[in-house]
Amino acid sequence: MRVDLFDFELPPERIALRPARPRDAARMLVVRGEGAFEDAGVRDLPRLLHAGDVLVFNDTRVIPAQLEGRRGEARVGATLHKRVDLRRWQAFVRNAKRLREGDEISFSGGVSAIAETRHADGSWTLAFAGEEPVELLLERAGTLPLPPYIASKRGTDAADREDYQTMFAAKDGAVAAPTAALHFTPRLMSALQAAGIAHETLTLHVGAGTFLPVKAEDTTEHRMHSEWGRIEPNAAERLNAVRAAGGRVIAVGTTSLRLLESAADDTGTIRAFSGDTDIFITPGCTLRAVDGLMTNFHLPKSTLMMLVSALMGRERMLAAYAHAIASRYRFYSYGDASLLLPG
Repeated sequence: MRVDLFDFELPPERIALRPARPRDAARMLVVRGEGAFEDAGVRDLPRLLHAGDVLVFNDTRVIPAQLEGRRGEARVGATLHKRVDLRRWQAFVRNAKRLREGDEISFSGGVSAIAETRHADGSWTLAFAGEEPVELLLERAGTLPLPPYIASKRGTDAADREDYQTMFAAKDGAVAAPTAALHFTPRLMSALQAAGIAHETLTLHVGAGTFLPVKAEDTTEHRMHSEWGRIEPNAAERLNAVRAAGGRVIAVGTTSLRLLESAADDTGTIRAFSGDTDIFITPGCTLRAVDGLMTNFHLPKSTLMMLVSALMGRERMLAAYAHAIASRYRFYSYGDASLLLPG
């Protein structure tokens, strides 16, 4: 499909630069397969879902993966996006034309790395010096990599260290937050539990590729960056049992949905999973593992706009986004939510 079919005009003032406070005070647009859109709030989830449904969260934790340094006199910036092994990470590098294989980059805090390998997509493998765990080096030298549409308007500050982590964040490795889960609070989780709505967690370490624009003119020409994920066997069994009992599997965030679909077989059975996925979900794909999605509002012509269009239909989602813009919903990572229920 043509990428420009997923374009829309978003007024810049609709981009949220800070989250709602408290988190569960955000608005939520309910989009069903047909009928009128419903303007609701995140706190309405217990009445909008059914007893026996299950919400699936991504428990990845965002690391301070953005580094500033020098190669000689040249300034170099690096955003780590995927672990290779204990000391090596794949990274997108700013001012990469100044780098050669074997060059040493000196970052702040006494952290250094060798530019080991340049890849076809322009990214580099960086090998970090020393014996300290790279995660500790990043805590000393790195900053939180806010999305470009926020970082271009303001700097990262102390509030973001809490605001840009979900209450489920437990496993280090993400470069971007699974932002739909930012809306959840212990109070909301208690209300969901009281309503008979369960939850499960999986892990997908979101990479910086999630921010990259789609440069191809047709979706068939776009290639996704791979990300590492895991679904534990017991979690897969419980999710399959929910559907067998007539409940719905509702992914919280596109990262959860992508991993669930990566792990599902042709019958829709969710299997245990551990490894990389580069799944690209566009209209025409059959979604097998999920019955709904809670997600924020996405960028024009993005792979995530294509994903929600695969779930709900392109025209339905464009109409929903037009309603959201006219109704002054807040967009993107720190913005409001949507609940997509195709059935």
